[in-house]
Amino acid sequence: MVRIVPMNKLFAETYACLMTPEPDAKAACAVALWQQWQAGRLLMDEATPVVPVGEPGRPDKPQLVAPGKVERRRLSTPQGQAALIHSLAHIEFNAINLALDAVYRFRALPPDFYGDWLRVAAEEALHFTLLRDHLRTRGYDYGDFNAHNGLWETALKTAHDPLVRMALVPRLLEARGLDVTPAISARLAASGDRKAVEILAIIQHDETGHVAIGNRWYGYLCAQRGIDPMTTFFDLLREYDAPALRPPFNMEARAQAGFSAGELEMLKTLAAGSVV
Repeated sequence: MVRIVPMNKLFAETYACLMTPEPDAKAACAVALWQQWQAGRLLMDEATPVVPVGEPGRPDKPQLVAPGKVERRRLSTPQGQAALIHSLAHIEFNAINLALDAVYRFRALPPDFYGDWLRVAAEEALHFTLLRDHLRTRGYDYGDFNAHNGLWETALKTAHDPLVRMALVPRLLEARGLDVTPAISARLAASGDRKAVEILAIIQHDETGHVAIGNRWYGYLCAQRGIDPMTTFFDLLREYDAPALRPPFNMEARAQAGFSAGELEMLKTLAAGSVV
């Protein structure tokens, strides 16, 4: 007797996961989606319409405030250390949503695009879970501190075009994470939080791969449109009033993530204080 494996619709399942508000349930859902994709159980149903997503599913807390009103993270105190870990967990929670949104929102792309971003969503879910569990060992939980909504606001600004999304999220914001994580890790090590340092090592490794995925699809989309990747990137930074590129730059991690030699030279010029 032939066993029939049931198929689920990729975009409908991804939308349901994106709109799940409870953080642990969303993380589990993201992992399950990746597992279903690997098992060949997700059907790319292009007929499923794209429903505009103004806000993804999220819990009532943390309270979202302007970036300047997020708690200061003085690592000399246990609360300050917890606030920093909370901010990292919030970034990872938002990163789950951004990866799921890329799968759901952008259609008519090669199947590997969807597989790549489902993998990213699952890995971001792991990062969130590790950080939330660690935060709980310190007597706090996700939602106990304020946070800002900058990452999702960038998702909305780039909702109309996957090329712009790849440029401004993985190639800009996530690549910035590659630059600053070593310093954050050093600060946590100095505070004696070895577990957080171990978690950040996992995140740094995986995020290098995520930025590489962003670089891959940015390059693919530029090639499809016959435009120069580096010139287009800097044009988009100006057009969307994106955060300025500023040192320090983690050249080794950026090279591993697929930034071109020309881009790395450009960053070296910026780091040296020259005008580009």
